[in-house]
Amino acid sequence: MGLHFNSLTRLFNHQLNEHTNIPIFFTVLITLLFTNVIFGSSTPTNTSSKDLVTISNGAIAYAYPISNIKIDGDISDWPTDLERYPINKFPYGGDLKNKNDFDAYFNVGYNISEKALYVIVVVTDESHVVDTSDESDWNTQDSFNFYIDEQHSPNGSGVDLYQFSEHYKDTNDQSVSWDPSKKETSWDNIEIISKRKSTTTIYECKVKLSNTIKVGKSIGIDHVFIDKDADDDKNSNSFIAWGNGGGKSSAPGRLGDVILMKEKEKTGTIQGKIAWKDAKLKKYPNQIRFTAKNNSDLWVQTAVDSMGNYTLDIPTGEYIISPAKKLFYSDESQFRDEKLVRINTQNDNSNVTVIANKTIDAPVLQLSVVPNPNIIPGKGILHDFDTNKTVMVDKFINTYQEHYQIPGVSLALIKDGKVVYHKTYGVKNTLTKEKVDDKTLFEAASITKPVFGFAVMRLVERGIINLDKPLYEYLPFEDIAHDDRYKLITARHVMCHKTGFPNWAWMNEDGKIDIKFTPGTKYQYSGEGFEYLKRVVVHITGKDINTILKEEVLTPLGLENTYFSKNDYLAKVVSNGHFDNLPSQTTLPSNPGMAWSMHTEAKTFTNFLLGLSDKKGLKAETYQEMFKVQTEIPKDEKDTRSKEWQDYFGLSIHMQKTPFGPSFGHGGNNGDFRCLAVMYQDLDMGFVVFTNSNTGEILHDDLVEYLITGKQQKKKL
Repeated sequence: MGLHFNSLTRLFNHQLNEHTNIPIFFTVLITLLFTNVIFGSSTPTNTSSKDLVTISNGAIAYAYPISNIKIDGDISDWPTDLERYPINKFPYGGDLKNKNDFDAYFNVGYNISEKALYVIVVVTDESHVVDTSDESDWNTQDSFNFYIDEQHSPNGSGVDLYQFSEHYKDTNDQSVSWDPSKKETSWDNIEIISKRKSTTTIYECKVKLSNTIKVGKSIGIDHVFIDKDADDDKNSNSFIAWGNGGGKSSAPGRLGDVILMKEKEKTGTIQGKIAWKDAKLKKYPNQIRFTAKNNSDLWVQTAVDSMGNYTLDIPTGEYIISPAKKLFYSDESQFRDEKLVRINTQNDNSNVTVIANKTIDAPVLQLSVVPNPNIIPGKGILHDFDTNKTVMVDKFINTYQEHYQIPGVSLALIKDGKVVYHKTYGVKNTLTKEKVDDKTLFEAASITKPVFGFAVMRLVERGIINLDKPLYEYLPFEDIAHDDRYKLITARHVMCHKTGFPNWAWMNEDGKIDIKFTPGTKYQYSGEGFEYLKRVVVHITGKDINTILKEEVLTPLGLENTYFSKNDYLAKVVSNGHFDNLPSQTTLPSNPGMAWSMHTEAKTFTNFLLGLSDKKGLKAETYQEMFKVQTEIPKDEKDTRSKEWQDYFGLSIHMQKTPFGPSFGHGGNNGDFRCLAVMYQDLDMGFVVFTNSNTGEILHDDLVEYLITGKQQKKKL
């Protein structure tokens, strides 16, 4: 798998997905994989990268007042004239054979006096599997997943998930929610009854809502069914949803919209088109938003096709039509950051009046682009830095934060071997608006690797591990033992990315670890290698990895405010990550991952960069080995830099040959967190920056120019 990264720091940010056990993994160049709570599960599943940037998936239903409904699985007390909404989106899983294999629809209504939403789902399924074993789980049988976002904030409020089958009930863990108002998802708030007759199963639900319920409000709901047939393989399931996409409980707004209608209220049809004022832009945002002019609680989003056209039914009244989001990837299937543009949402909107039972042509929504910031000087400002330049730095960060929707930043600048400026900016969570401060910790992603590598080199010095002894001689790796080439893999291969392992096994089609080439012969960036080396180090030292890290790195180099796994303090101070300005979950790692799990902040991490620069904690000859070129990284065809730039790996350290002398450091990309630490050795200057955003990498790239190199001429591709 070829990796492509941007501008001067394209090879600092090697990891597309550095998490291996938390939700919402964002990939820049490949179809992404969510690995936890895609549908409230821990089973890896595939879904489209477009899911990451929608705040509503475009499905719309209309709920009318109903009364005298008893939750008993008998729907004879339901009105017969309610619209049926098909559940037929297919985000993941094995193919359906026909409508007898699976077919479903739902009806929805509400009772304002009871503060309740009512839902019935009718499923036709000729093979209905129920798991009565002690290992019964949501994905071992046919099950119903019901999602609701009652608040339905355009800023991304939290989701309750209820998983139900005859012998299984569960909810999502709200302790990791980005929405602190979601203390717990409780079965006290919902009734679900199911009844099956012949090939039909009826699920009847009553959801107790809070005082926020009112007529004319839109709320978020969705359904996902797991269909398992009797003749399926053990791990084979089909997933069928109402609205498009997955990850419905793991990030804001991936649900459909339900509007609480007045009794006998009518809808009208709006059809229209969006267009770019800049004719060079050929593709369009995949959704636009409609907000009632006199009722901000009523808003929905609808899909836009590849030609920029849309149509939807909506209650009568006046609406503002606006872009659904401020950021647009002109190549959304690839999420190439250099093709990211900022939509001028302040001016790009229009009005339309909906008339009952009529089709109205809306005025064309003309979209314009806000020009990218152009504030990089010819010479990096860190060369002549003094306190008067701090205002310039702040302006630069604030400009990029606003333009690229980067909620929070932690920044530290190094000059002449010391920290000359440190500041935090923005918020930890765009829903709560809680500020980033000096105590706020960020995911460091792949910057974890050189920290672990330093610990390994301390062990090498003492003869505890040999860089060139095959790792299997310390600890076999059963999952790959069928391939004898794994017996060639050494600690050196791991730390200079020559193991032959993939980045992560789950990126393979079968999800299994393999070896792509004979170890030691080529470069292939790999987190799997670092995880294997971690297991070896734990085995041969007899110590847990947190103890090893504290003894070998944190204490010697003064990384006090740094953690690798979940603890009470980290849970209090950690930032949420964000995808396009919407917060994501804060699932903290139970076990430290040496490829990705470090949490820290910019000023603390300068101690690591300065420690390496000053050659602390290791012998001179060990540093010489660590910083010796072990791997020359092949140039990417998308690299726009001049030939004077070349990337290498030492032992866990990324290095560059640059027109400004050699540099070293590492970058990190956990999707919703992006970070960079870099030191220019001859200049004795550098910086550390952490961001809680998928767009933070753009800031990193331009910070190199703004602070160090000045504006660089780039080759045209």
